[in-house]
Order: sequence, then structure tokens, then C-alpha cells
Amino acid sequence: MKYRIMLVWAFLLTSGCLYAQNNDGSYRRSSLYSLMINHEDQQFSRQIKEAFVKIPIPEKFNNHELSVKILSMGEKLKGASSNKENEDVTTFLQRNLVASRLVGKWFNRDVETGACDMELIKERGLYNASEYDRIMAEKSSRSTALLMDAGEDLIGNTFVLVNDIRYVDKSGVGTAIGVGLKVLGAVAGAVTGNADMVDLGNSCGDLAATYKGFKVKINTFLYRLVWDESTAAIFYKDQYSAKPDKSKRQNFENARGSYMLRYVGKVESSGKATSFMGIKEDKPELMVRKACQRALDENIASLQHGFEEFRVKSPLASVEPITAFVGMKEGITEDSQFEVLEVIEKDMGVREYKRVGIIKPAKNMIWDNRYLADEEGTIEASLGHTTFKKVSGGDFYPGMLIREIEK
Repeated sequence: MKYRIMLVWAFLLTSGCLYAQNNDGSYRRSSLYSLMINHEDQQFSRQIKEAFVKIPIPEKFNNHELSVKILSMGEKLKGASSNKENEDVTTFLQRNLVASRLVGKWFNRDVETGACDMELIKERGLYNASEYDRIMAEKSSRSTALLMDAGEDLIGNTFVLVNDIRYVDKSGVGTAIGVGLKVLGAVAGAVTGNADMVDLGNSCGDLAATYKGFKVKINTFLYRLVWDESTAAIFYKDQYSAKPDKSKRQNFENARGSYMLRYVGKVESSGKATSFMGIKEDKPELMVRKACQRALDENIASLQHGFEEFRVKSPLASVEPITAFVGMKEGITEDSQFEVLEVIEKDMGVREYKRVGIIKPAKNMIWDNRYLADEEGTIEASLGHTTFKKVSGGDFYPGMLIREIEK
């Protein structure tokens, strides 16, 4: 039997299905870890670093950050402009066992005892906690189906962004001197966004004097956590334990190198100048933050356009008119098109997404939700949402999900 996910969410157990619905606009999101390569010897490197750690994970993703946010590099990253997988970036991720650390975070794994839990799975999967625990205790086909569902729609949609950020001066891309890629702080607990940050100090005047031309260019490399059926089976059988277990703890430690991140692709921001309208010259940190965040948002939007697996879903906020809380930050234009998805609950609690229609933005009704857009005083910044018109399909209802498609 199939069930429709409606706006008013309730938790039901019907015909052996765990059925979850919400009343607060929540929906299953992909998870994201974003870190930065900082060129220490380039102009304004400290300010760029400080700005980056203040940039939040986009609200359309779950925050799956690890402790390290900043990688330090002297010289320009080799091959940064190439669309090919970058050896320096991939090597760093592999050597620091980032994939296994992402897995450990999913299961709230205690590195000392090896004990794990499923609390994050339940929370992000929007499962009814008590019913989920009861079904999992059965060790039946229903519990296996729930593990597969969580793996495919949650753990398997964990992404890593590595952002090579470079200041662009009037003569072109700022260069730097030095070699090597290193971690600023131990992977297990160093830079979190507050430590190792330096006050702007005397450089404020320099930055304020050049703010009109301040811009950055970002190369963003996208990776995806590999979580397939065999990886999951080994983890649950040999490494997962709800209580301290020395043997399973060691099994996980021994297997850390077997967890992998798959390279998806990369994009480069345009490096165009950012408008600083509405920002006072005595607030240079906002200028840097705006330039960095606008360029990073541009890259995330470009990655979503270019790689279907990275495209996010957003709920419809209303249907008369059709609106959603997405906009220019997500790279939406009047040529964009979105499929409207109905969430289908299948046997054993597994979800699938069925297209029920297509919509596109209405003319002059695209919300400017970019960072500090309000300060620019545009009409689009005051819209509060993007309004769409129906291209095809039947009845829609609030809470249905939309996802951008190729035109």
C-alpha cells in the first residue's frame, strides 16, 4: 500500500509501514561539510579566512561539519582551474580519513568506546523515534528496509565541498609564495570558527580604501560519500554497537581507510565584482563576507545545475499562489524549471519521489535571497519568496517538494 505525505504530519504505523509526516515544513535534506583552502601569503588572506568560518551551511542542507574548516596553502593550488579531480585535494581528504569521520558523525560514534546510536538517523529521516526503535528491535525485513531507506536517502547524500578561495586584485588573481597543504589544527579538534581568528586591526583602512574593487574567485570541488549496500552491511555487522565494544571499535578503526569519497566535479565562480551598496566603509569585514558568500553561493548553485545528484529539494510554501523559499541565491532565473514531487511511502517505510507536475518562476517574481540583498534596496529582496506558475500537472498542496530540472 502507498501513502501520500500531506502537509499535516502525523506518525502512523499502518500495514507494517512507518509513516512520517510533518507540520513544520521539515523534509529530508542532503548533508554537507564545507571547508576552505586559504592562501596565507595573499593579500587579505586572514580576512577571507575569518569571513569563511562565519558563512553558515545553506539552510537547504543538514550541517555535517567536522572540526577542521581551514586548510592552509602557500602557492596557488596546482590544477585549480581544471575540471579534473585535483590530486592535492583528494589526497588530503584520503590521508585525513574524512570519509570515515563523516560516517562516525552519522552514528554519533564515541571514538574511545566505539559505542554508536541512531539518533541522528531518526532525526534527519523524520522517523517516529519510538516506532523506529521498536521496528529495529525486530531485526526483520521491516528493519532492514528502514536501514536501506536511511542509507539511500540520508547517509548516501552526504557531500563535501572544498573551496579554493583567492583574492582578485586589479592586475588579476592574487598570487602567493610557498608550498604545501596542511591542516590548521588537528582534525579531531582544532579550528571550529572561533579559534585562530585574527582581528582585522590596521588592515581595515587598506581594505576600506579598496573595497569598491574587492572580489574573490572560488574553485569549488565537490565530493560525495560512498555508502552502498556492501559498505553498509559491513558497518552494521562488524562495526556498529549500541554499547561499548572493544572488538567492533577496533574493526572500525582498521576499516577507516576503506571508506571513500567519490569525486563529482568542480566549478569556478565568475570573480565578478560584488555590489557593496548599503555597507559602510568602516565595516570592511562585511565587504569580505559578502564577496565570499556571494561567490560560494554562486558555485553551489552552479554545482546543482551541473550535477543532478547534488540538486536539493525544497517544499512548496503555498499553492494559491504557488510559492517556495528559494531564489537568486539558488541561481534561479525566469528560464528555470522545477519538477513538483509527491513523496510516496511504500511498504516497509521506504520513500520514493514521484513527479506530479512542472512549474517555473513567474516574471519579475524571483526573490533575491542572497546575503545582504536587503541592503541593496531592490524590490526583489523584499519579496520574501519566489512565485511560480504551473507548466503542467494536477493539484498541488503545500509541503510537496520541488527540485530543479534541465530546461
